Amino acid sequence: MPQPPRQKASDFDPEVLRLFDQYVHGQIDRRGFLLGAARFAVGAAGAAGLLAALNPQFAAAQQVKPDDARLAAEYLEFPSPAGYGNSRGYLVKPAKADGPLPVVLVVHENRGLNPHIEDITRRLALEGFIAFAPDALFPLGGYPGDEDAARALFGNLDQARTREDFLAAAQMLRGIAGGNGRLGVVGFCYGGGMANFLATRLPDLQAAAPFYGNAAPLEDVPNIKAELLVVLAEHDERINAAWPEYEAALKQAGVRYALFQPAGTQHGFNNDTTPRYDEDAAREAWRRTLELFNRTLRGNADLGSPA
Repeated sequence: MPQPPRQKASDFDPEVLRLFDQYVHGQIDRRGFLLGAARFAVGAAGAAGLLAALNPQFAAAQQVKPDDARLAAEYLEFPSPAGYGNSRGYLVKPAKADGPLPVVLVVHENRGLNPHIEDITRRLALEGFIAFAPDALFPLGGYPGDEDAARALFGNLDQARTREDFLAAAQMLRGIAGGNGRLGVVGFCYGGGMANFLATRLPDLQAAAPFYGNAAPLEDVPNIKAELLVVLAEHDERINAAWPEYEAALKQAGVRYALFQPAGTQHGFNNDTTPRYDEDAAREAWRRTLELFNRTLRGNADLGSPA
């Protein structure tokens, strides 16, 4: 049976997309979204249909199956004495490699380690990286399998302790078996903000690719030694408002960075599970991310590649 055409951001009124962004980031609740979106739909049922259409469709977007024979994947716990004490993440490596491989820390959105981020982690491993995605929700029982429940749980985290959990993950990855000692980080939305933060706290971080995330505290920007690929959407008032000051601070501190802000895109445009996905922009953002990691994390030595 043929599948219906996939919806795009352009199929929705910009105000509906703005309401959805407020909803997923906790500025309004589900009722607030439905009330606001009812103006663009036929009744409450129509507003609920808009929300359902905008929510992730994980199975439809999966690119790499969890049991792909080219990969070795496992869930790995690690200590975080300054954070929640113990945390867990999803570790994926190429099943075969000719030598040590670079390592990438993957940071999820504000819903924890959901199937989309696990798929992103597998995609990186297929490109010849050791990829590790911690689950910030592990101390609260882990990703619950439901995006609304995950979002609610996320609000209960002590972010100071969560930041320490991600720093502990980076510390663990420095000595990960099969790694070459070089570390990069990529993060999306909440994870983009975390990538910016980690760049200020990890002097040995080689590269960071924050996707539409909160800027690092400006006073900490001089601590950044990594090269940055800053990915922003065109239509993203909440995040973009901080970019001019952040860029000025990066320039003043002499931080190496590049900006990629494709036209016509919405916050979350890289996430191929939702209609905000922009295929062309996401493909180019991914290409630039891989170029950054390959150039900065592999070094001059022949460090091998997956067989």
